[in-house]
Amino acid sequence: MVKEIQLRIKLQEETKANILEMKAAEWLSISRKDITTVKVLRKSIDARKPQIYFNYKVAVYIKEAAPEQSEYQFNYQDVSNKPEIHIVGFGPAGMYAALRCIELGYKPVVLERGKNVQDRRRDLRQINQFHNVNEDSNYCFGEGGAGTYSDGKLYTRSLKRGDVRRIFENLVYHGATEQILVDAHPHIGTNKLPKIIAKIRENIIHYGGEVHFESRVVDIITKNNKLQAIQLQDGRELSAKALILATGHSARDIYELLDKKQIALQAKSFAMGVRVEHPQQIIDGIQYHCEGSRHELLPAAAYGWVEQVRERGVYSFCMCPGGFIVPAATANGEVVVNGMSPSKRNNVFANSGIVVEINAQKDLQKYEQYGALKGLQYQKDLERLAFTAGGRSQTAPAQRLTDFIDGVLSPSLNPTSYQPGLNSAPLHSLLPKAIGGRLRKGFTQIGEKMHGYNTNEANIVGVESRTSSPVNIPRKENLEHPEIQGLYPCGEGGGYAGGIISAAMDGERCAEAAIQNLKA
Repeated sequence: MVKEIQLRIKLQEETKANILEMKAAEWLSISRKDITTVKVLRKSIDARKPQIYFNYKVAVYIKEAAPEQSEYQFNYQDVSNKPEIHIVGFGPAGMYAALRCIELGYKPVVLERGKNVQDRRRDLRQINQFHNVNEDSNYCFGEGGAGTYSDGKLYTRSLKRGDVRRIFENLVYHGATEQILVDAHPHIGTNKLPKIIAKIRENIIHYGGEVHFESRVVDIITKNNKLQAIQLQDGRELSAKALILATGHSARDIYELLDKKQIALQAKSFAMGVRVEHPQQIIDGIQYHCEGSRHELLPAAAYGWVEQVRERGVYSFCMCPGGFIVPAATANGEVVVNGMSPSKRNNVFANSGIVVEINAQKDLQKYEQYGALKGLQYQKDLERLAFTAGGRSQTAPAQRLTDFIDGVLSPSLNPTSYQPGLNSAPLHSLLPKAIGGRLRKGFTQIGEKMHGYNTNEANIVGVESRTSSPVNIPRKENLEHPEIQGLYPCGEGGGYAGGIISAAMDGERCAEAAIQNLKA
């Protein structure tokens, strides 16, 4: 017999031996001897009050053994001589599209503009230390996409878009810890994710798929609104019947290519703002109601908040406890910041994007001349402004949080995790009023709820502008572009995902759709 139950364990009880068995036996009114195994299905922390609890969802096996194998099996097969499906981009959407193709007996041919995870590190060093941005290999482009070196957070609300558990189990199959199957807000860590991604690539190649790095697609060739071929930057032309476009939300050249070829695009609402960086101890104190260091059993505290300011959402995004701020520009002449955390989340800083909703229909009137790319142009302008305000390098413009709220220039800045460095700038006046004004009001509102959040010890760093795509590439119910037969917009770049897991699920769906349509 198996019983699924919920248990609440006080922080002080967590270290007791066999505490889950004891609590389960008590809850079920049975003898501990009758319990074979207690399997943790989900674990979360309830720190809303000074008495902190761990919440567990567990499966209690009573007089029977727990299964040794996962119910999820991945039956990959040799596809060396099978029909090809081309995939542009090797982020989560592209990787999972490729894996799904192999499961279904089709050969994925992946074209990634950037480098593999190992070689990519050298280009990240160039950005951090020498402020040189390689437009094809950076924090956004390269093996694994933007998620590789920005945390590997796996939390998703997209529970209706596909089998979330299947995506998690596949990550475990490729080397991720089983802890991601349990944690309420699972996270791999930027130090561990590259090895998992490399293993996925090796598996794709082992079963006959192809992965080509430094292979930038520069043209999509069609005839009578039907996909014919794709052209690479080196001049090669590859015949293609099905193309999954999984380029991520920063591949601006792809949007511009489609727009130039008059292939339908749509402007999409998105969000932009800043990164806020606190000493982690301050966030721990707020969230865990403690002074000084947090309890050793508690992870670095995270937070999330959302406010409404003048009919627009102002909210936290991609919160990184114990993490770093990183330079996420994809071209020289722009400054973009993002956040990441190592698996242990043991850095002394906490950072989070705090962003403002940009309504594509109401907030971009001055950019109407750019049509479907108006949000993209708005992004570019803000990133160029940050580049200038930072000192015309990857040094980022920054301000103490309380100075930003008060509208005064900071004479000095706090220490930071951002390696290229910070330059004091009046972000309160540099940011457009639609963003800066709402941010200042939003910080005031959240400071009333999270006491101690608005502190002179925190910096805000600009700009956080790549939260999601400002462009949507439309598709029909069969996931094919409405105008181009054989073209499948996918993942964050198409406007159909908002993180690693949702992108991975969309990649699988697009692979299934492409195969189904090829068979028809």
